[in-house]
Amino acid sequence: MHQSDQDIRNRLLIARLPAMPQILIKLIAHLQADDAGMPELAALIAKDAGMTSKILGVANSSAYHRQGKVVSLEQSLVSLGTDMIKTLVISESVFQTFNSFPHSGSTDLRAFWKSSLSAAVMARALAKAMAYPHVEEAYLAGLLHNVGRLALLATAPKEYAFNFTARDDAALCAVEQRTLQITHAEAGAWLIERWHLDSFLADSVLYHHEPLARLEASHPLIRIVRLAHLLCCHTDDAESITQAASLCALDVDVLQDLAGSVVRQVAQAAQHLGIDLAGADDIATPPAYAPPSVDPVQLRLSDEVRNMVLVSEVGQTFSRQQGESSLLEAITRSARILFDFDTAVILLQNPTGHALVGVEAGEHQQRLAGFSIPLAKGGPLAASALECQLAFLKRDMPALGIVEEQLFRILGTDSLVCVPLVAGQRSLGVLIGGVAAWQIPACQKREGFLRAYANQAATALETAISARGLARRQLDHVAEEYRAASRRVVHEVNNPLSIIKNYLSVLDHKLEKQEPVTGEMSILNEEIDRVGQLISGLADLQPVAASGVTDCARVVDDVLRLFRATDFLPPKIEVVTRMQDAPCEVEADADMLKQILLNLLKNAVEALPDGGRIEVANRGHVNRDRRLYLELCVSDNGAGLAPEVLANLFSPVRSSKEGAHHGLGLSIVHDLVTRLHGVIGCRSSKSGTSFEILLPIPLPASAAAALPAPGNTALSS
Repeated sequence: MHQSDQDIRNRLLIARLPAMPQILIKLIAHLQADDAGMPELAALIAKDAGMTSKILGVANSSAYHRQGKVVSLEQSLVSLGTDMIKTLVISESVFQTFNSFPHSGSTDLRAFWKSSLSAAVMARALAKAMAYPHVEEAYLAGLLHNVGRLALLATAPKEYAFNFTARDDAALCAVEQRTLQITHAEAGAWLIERWHLDSFLADSVLYHHEPLARLEASHPLIRIVRLAHLLCCHTDDAESITQAASLCALDVDVLQDLAGSVVRQVAQAAQHLGIDLAGADDIATPPAYAPPSVDPVQLRLSDEVRNMVLVSEVGQTFSRQQGESSLLEAITRSARILFDFDTAVILLQNPTGHALVGVEAGEHQQRLAGFSIPLAKGGPLAASALECQLAFLKRDMPALGIVEEQLFRILGTDSLVCVPLVAGQRSLGVLIGGVAAWQIPACQKREGFLRAYANQAATALETAISARGLARRQLDHVAEEYRAASRRVVHEVNNPLSIIKNYLSVLDHKLEKQEPVTGEMSILNEEIDRVGQLISGLADLQPVAASGVTDCARVVDDVLRLFRATDFLPPKIEVVTRMQDAPCEVEADADMLKQILLNLLKNAVEALPDGGRIEVANRGHVNRDRRLYLELCVSDNGAGLAPEVLANLFSPVRSSKEGAHHGLGLSIVHDLVTRLHGVIGCRSSKSGTSFEILLPIPLPASAAAALPAPGNTALSS
């Protein structure tokens, strides 16, 4: 009572009960293999020091000792024989696990060991009599059939200590259900399911108190454990034993023959395993029901504290998930465990917030992938999400719409628990659990815990969704950078392609006159190489500037020669250069400097549609911010730039020129100068426009710092 089902079930989750040793699973598989060999078995057992010691001890005991001491594990296995090996291996492994349970050292477990060993030996004997192929699995099932009693003692020692040694029958299960809302059969099956044993072992534990009439068509292992339990714990119930024997297709006389051998085998196994069963039958048995006196206020306080701890642990579990898909799976999986949902699914609001849509997590992923509930159309599910309120729906409710009926059919349950996922003030969607109708009252009592759980889940989901949005924005940013880089490459490739095209016409003209074309061929090769470099640069969104020392006077001469030879420079435009009166070496890549000058000269030519004058000048060294640069200036005497154009000069803009990529030239120039660690500025008036470029000179830092600052003027832009 007092919501103790919440307490016990959730304490089972956080009690850190021991896991089944993986070596046991491997050993059972090996022992059941037809070609199992002693060397392989010895190698596997040798991985467990405790088990190795136990087997060597038994092999050298008086019962098996023959001639001399057996020192090797493989010799010990041969000496013991297959049946005893199986008994020792399985029993020792399980007892090691049992001894890890909390409170196992402070409780007299002799009666428990005797009952467990008896059921194990009996189950194996029954399996052999029924020709059931997996006799070791039957032995393990019998050994574990009451492990739920240890689990309940470990997680609820005060509440369960009175009943731990009670007679193991249906009356005890009724008391457990009434006081703890969980039976030891259910607790044992739950624990074994956590061990991920790929068999019907958990079912055999769950149903070992089931009415015999229901087991007629059940798996053989379930019937074997049920009969073994009756033969070991209820020898006075002849009618049930006869009925169970009939279910196993065994004659009662056969069972009587088995009983004597079981007693001897249990005593022998206990001796070899070092378990003292003396006095096990004399342990006082308390009444089947002796409920402890519990203060309801204290119980409720403990319940609240436990919920807080459990919610905190759940939140940490969610935070460790990698990716949104893993998080959604963790939410549905833990909801099923914590709240006993038969199934659990999640519906999230779509990006527009107009509908709840199914997500690919939990069960029924494919059917829910296309499932959608319009929020504006109303209905219990929509109201739960919009109003952030829990809803408990039953299949026979009159107000259900088609979408709710669809969910009932998809989940295959009688009732639905709809828990809104709310992060702050924002509703993200709904967690829906499928339960039986009789579970609804218990779920309603746990509303506070459901809300706390949903808040943790929603917070983790909001973080995951935000991360997904950030990743999408970063991807969009990279895509935009790539598109911008593509536009720059297309723009820049047009320059050398135009030069190549014009030079081909010049080449054709010279070939007709049989004039030498060596210079033109050299220029064509250079421009073709430059096209290749520009296209290769597309693979690197932020290419690294090439280093080296360049004579800018030579680059200016090459560019002007290209313009004059290919008719880029109309006859009515005069070009003047002043390059020889000052040092011309700069620390820059020649191809990048060439690209800069090509763009600036093209702009200057386009600014003089009626003719005019262009000047390319070397203005000598400039000290700017205590660094030395060479100033290169490209100017024209055109009409100048409007103030609004000048204000956005080096940004990509929509140009009035024809073509898809016009308006990018000066932004590319600015980018290239920056990559050369230079500075570019522009002056413009009605008398013309000049672009002033500062390029670093190839001097050591010490020499640059020693240059006199007076008389030098910094570039103003």
